[in-house]
Amino acid sequence: MSDLLRPQPLGGNEMPRFAGPATMMRLPARPSAQDLDVCFVGVPFDLGTSHRSGTRFGPRQIRAESCLLRPCNLATRTPFERLRVADVGDNW
Repeated sequence: MSDLLRPQPLGGNEMPRFAGPATMMRLPARPSAQDLDVCFVGVPFDLGTSHRSGTRFGPRQIRAESCLLRPCNLATRTPFERLRVADVGDNW
């Protein structure tokens, strides 16, 4: 990936928030963290809780809720202009 290519999250004007990829902030999915500055990794794990199974679905739900985040904060500007960011999926 070249330094000029910076993946951007999809905004609500480009695609409705209920559609699009099921990745963190609707960023592009990548198979590995190679050539990225920042990556999101989900860790589905149930063994840390007693009698409360289902925490393995946490990364999926966080990604689903993150589609409501805006790709740019007008006060601080977006980090996506300077960093290569992507979602690399779940780590089993």
